[in-house]
Amino acid sequence: MAENTKGTNGEGTAAGAPPIQAQIVGQYVKDLSFESPNITKLLGGPGDNPNLKIEVNVNAKRVGNDLYESGIEFKAVATNNIGTIYDLEAVYAGLFKITSIPPEALEPFLLINGPTLIFPFLRRIVADLTREGGFPPLLLDPIDFAGLYIRRRQEAGAAGKSLVS
Repeated sequence: MAENTKGTNGEGTAAGAPPIQAQIVGQYVKDLSFESPNITKLLGGPGDNPNLKIEVNVNAKRVGNDLYESGIEFKAVATNNIGTIYDLEAVYAGLFKITSIPPEALEPFLLINGPTLIFPFLRRIVADLTREGGFPPLLLDPIDFAGLYIRRRQEAGAAGKSLVS
C-alpha cells in the first residue's frame, strides 16, 4: 500500500479540508463597442499596412455570497496612414460560484483561472465582430493570464494590496 507523506487526503486537498468547488454560473458581454470612423476613406484604397495596438486587463469582484465576477477588458485599435481603421472595445465577464476556497487562492483563481475559462468566448466575439465590420477577422493568440497576474501583483507591491475589489 502506498504511503501518503504530503499530508493530503489523496485528492490534492489538505486532510480534513473540503475540496474547492468552482462553477460557472454565467458568461456575458458587459460592454461592447466597434467603430470604423474612416470607412469611406478606406474604400478609396486600403492605405499602408495597419498598425494594431492591443490592450488586455483583467479584474474581479465579489458580487454576492460565494459569487464572484471575473472580467476581461479588451481593446484593439488598428490604424494606418489614413487614420483609424477600427477601434474595438469589449468587456467580457463570467460569474463564478466558488466555495471552500482558501483566502490566499481566491485572487489567483479569479484573475488567472476565471479569465482563462472565458477567454475563448471573447476571442470568438472579437473575430466575428471584426469580420462583420468588413475586415479580416482578428484572431487572438492565447493570453498568459498567469504572467499578467504576476506583473500586476509585482506592481501592487509587497503592501499586500488586493487586486480583487
